[in-house]
Amino acid sequence: MNLEQIIHQFRYDSHLKKNIVHWKIYPAQVAKYKEYPSRLDQRLVAILKSRGINKLYTHQVTAIENALQKKDTVVVTPTASGKTLCYNIPVLDSIMKKPSSRSLFLFPTKALSQDQLAELYGLINEIDIDIKTYTFDGDTPQTARRLIRSAGQIVITNPDMLHAGILPHHTKWIKLFENLEYVVIDEIHHYRGIFGSHLANVIKRLKRICEFYGSHPTFICCSATIANPVELTQKIIGSDEKLL
Repeated sequence: MNLEQIIHQFRYDSHLKKNIVHWKIYPAQVAKYKEYPSRLDQRLVAILKSRGINKLYTHQVTAIENALQKKDTVVVTPTASGKTLCYNIPVLDSIMKKPSSRSLFLFPTKALSQDQLAELYGLINEIDIDIKTYTFDGDTPQTARRLIRSAGQIVITNPDMLHAGILPHHTKWIKLFENLEYVVIDEIHHYRGIFGSHLANVIKRLKRICEFYGSHPTFICCSATIANPVELTQKIIGSDEKLL
């Protein structure tokens, strides 16, 4: 059954339509594009254009420019609107310009982190630069953990592993914490209630450790389904500054 058939069934089935109180059709809108920010490494821009991404959506450009200016940002747009590029582009740009740069990606589920890792690997392979990207979670072999701690430029993990496996052992992660440029929190709408308060405390601890090692990372947060993104993000990352 395709989407049109499902909508037709909801609209005309006598048992279903009585539960629907209002229908609204939003007209299609013409997409708004902007050129790539001029500050980006042109090698990265060339790769993206070779993929057919000749221009970016306006919200992508705004998010990327904010990240390049070290402004905490939350991006809330519909599914399949290119939120991944909002953090992959500034992260890769920072490492291409400064190999010592580090970034930390937080995902709520392993499946989501693996999907994003595959996308990131594809982009890195096309750039043809050795950007060391690793997943660090409960399934990571002990033999690989030392390499990730010392060499990982992009570390993909989850809040629990950050809390239990990274922060308590920060003396083993000195290269990460001394050079942490970006912290990406995807699907931030997952972190509500008690779970959200726990993550807020973990992030508070993360920022305190970063400050100890002399770094001040920029946060890039994303979500597709949330009504109060600024309020929630401010509480999660502990920021009173205006988010863009």
